[in-house]
Amino acid sequence: MARPSDEITTQSVHATRRFSLPEVAWESVNEPGAYVEKGSGDLYRIPKEALIPGASPAIVKESRGASVLVKLSEDPFLTTFKARLLCSQNNIEANF
Repeated sequence: MARPSDEITTQSVHATRRFSLPEVAWESVNEPGAYVEKGSGDLYRIPKEALIPGASPAIVKESRGASVLVKLSEDPFLTTFKARLLCSQNNIEANF
């Protein structure tokens, strides 16, 4: 039992964020992976085959606003559960 004259120290435990997920513009996506759009929270799964110029399936998105995508994983087939967890950890509201 501590006496009033004993020195007591406490240490606060705070979560630390050691890395941030990379952000890219829609036009700048050049690597396969699972991406989430910051504004809408929509998840995009982009396999390597989709990035071959002229190959099918082609991914085309048209919008009046600029889309900022956050790369969640290099794996385009990341589970939905893990994708939602990553969004939550990075303060992104998921819409999937």
